[in-house]
Amino acid sequence: MIFIGGMGQGSKVLPYTGSLKCKFCGSIAGCQILMTYTYFSFFFIPLFKWNKRFLVKMACCEAVYELDPQVGKAIARGEGMDILDQDLKLVSDGRPGYRTYGAYGGAQSGQEGEEGQTPDPAQKLRCPICKYEAPGDSNYCPKCGQRLR
Repeated sequence: MIFIGGMGQGSKVLPYTGSLKCKFCGSIAGCQILMTYTYFSFFFIPLFKWNKRFLVKMACCEAVYELDPQVGKAIARGEGMDILDQDLKLVSDGRPGYRTYGAYGGAQSGQEGEEGQTPDPAQKLRCPICKYEAPGDSNYCPKCGQRLR
């Protein structure tokens, strides 16, 4: 008798269209929610899943947070859940060397913009995707997370 089975790692992108405020960079941006899991398959058909983790990857600075499992399961079931600050735990910082600009404020790291000048928040930038007018010192759109600079 031949037994074809095994264990593996899998992941699935969950549908979520809301925006979150990133605790790492302070921007309001879109995010991607991933469910990672371990599975057992028999004849290449996954039968059991366990060790489910829910991760949130921010579009602004690519910081990764672990999502509360109860909230993650509700989103996986298709329930419209709001993600709160207390539901997120930072797992990985954003991009190395990333200049953090808040959605409505100046440079949070104290760094200056290109050419040695601080960007002017009074000047508006228009997002090429959603057409939202963002403050002039924003690197990312506060509404959809699209890179502006």
